[in-house]
Amino acid sequence: MKSQQSGFTLVEIAIVLVIIGLLLGGILKGQELINSAKVKNLANDFRVIPTYIYGYQDKFKSLPGDDSAAATHINGATNATTPGAPNTVGNGVIAGSPLSATQTDESYLFWQHVRLANLAAGPTAAADPDYRPKNAVGGFIGIASLVNAGGLANAVITAPTAMNGTYQICSEAVLGKFAKQLDVQMDDGNTQTGSMRSSLMTAQATAIATNAIDDATPYLVCYSF
Repeated sequence: MKSQQSGFTLVEIAIVLVIIGLLLGGILKGQELINSAKVKNLANDFRVIPTYIYGYQDKFKSLPGDDSAAATHINGATNATTPGAPNTVGNGVIAGSPLSATQTDESYLFWQHVRLANLAAGPTAAADPDYRPKNAVGGFIGIASLVNAGGLANAVITAPTAMNGTYQICSEAVLGKFAKQLDVQMDDGNTQTGSMRSSLMTAQATAIATNAIDDATPYLVCYSF
């Protein structure tokens, strides 16, 4: 009797390899789509926040966060007070760091004002644990004025050269690969210059060049306008 040979034929092996290739391709393509969606959402944050300012100004002739008559304009709102610095209230400047966690800072109060004005979604109670908004990768995001020309008293990223503009939006924990894509989409493609810059989370004041950005490291990304 002839013994039967066990094992896969070349055709069967080829079919298996093709299936594995298709699965790997699908996984990689799916990851690429997920990453593209994250970058799109991160970019959208930088684009939509300015509309909150303009929408609020159009309604109430005041800046959100800096509005000393917010309670008159919107039911349930807290008036800007800026304890210890009364001359800064209602002066057309959103005082405080963009990433402030201090409830009395104007940059913190900004979110309550725009939410109660139905310009943005989210909690309006300053003590709510979810009050501070987060970006698509889970980092905090916020805005403040760039106030003294050259000095940029409220800025986060300030070096190697001052950022130009009236306001600075900052977004935390953005992976390097996303930071580079954002800069290409929204600015000059160099994470150390222009209106959008990136810095290490541990050295936030200093922007770093694109060739020093590591794809897997989280960065702070700030945009001025």
